[in-house]
Amino acid sequence: MGRIDFDLYLITDRHHTGGRPLLEVLSRAFEAGVMAIQIREKDLGGRELLSLASSIRSSIPGARLFVNDRVDVALAASADGVHLGQQGIPVRAVRERFRDILIGASTHSLDEALRAEEEGADFVTFGPVFYTPSKVPYGPPLGVERLKKVTERVGIPVFAIGGIKRENVKEVIDAGAHGVALISAIMEAPCVEDAARGIISEIKRSKKGEDHDLD
Repeated sequence: MGRIDFDLYLITDRHHTGGRPLLEVLSRAFEAGVMAIQIREKDLGGRELLSLASSIRSSIPGARLFVNDRVDVALAASADGVHLGQQGIPVRAVRERFRDILIGASTHSLDEALRAEEEGADFVTFGPVFYTPSKVPYGPPLGVERLKKVTERVGIPVFAIGGIKRENVKEVIDAGAHGVALISAIMEAPCVEDAARGIISEIKRSKKGEDHDLD
């Protein structure tokens, strides 16, 4: 899978941490095995976002760190990559100028996923696969069958996003997803470590084709 050496992609939302400091939640998730974090705090200005990204970079240096949409902040914070949405800077524009930065792209259709691959993205998220309040603006859930069509056609890693929980990890991995991207299943969990380890375990077992016991 080239440069993408993770299969759980944790997306931040500091407003949904159960009242805990964001850095604490992320540190606990990393200790439990989460190796990739996307900073997605769209209400922060550039200065505040850079401060947050720099704090996470210095506190959790071992994690793959991505910044949503803001290439400038990603570079200034020495992040590993940037995650681009459909309404922002095109993948091609970033890849042509920055050859080494990792680029993830949000996609909601096969055409968008194929275009992101063609323009130089290292991986895509595809969804929402299942219902989730945070993805309502993108329309109804796309479902596992559409996810499977994307994974069959796209050559770069595809991360399923939208309503991902431990209980449905096997379903999306069986559909060909390289991994899962999520927020609430870890960020809002009473025990961050248990939630992260549970999902990581499900990913590993699904990829090995093992039977599952969620008790």
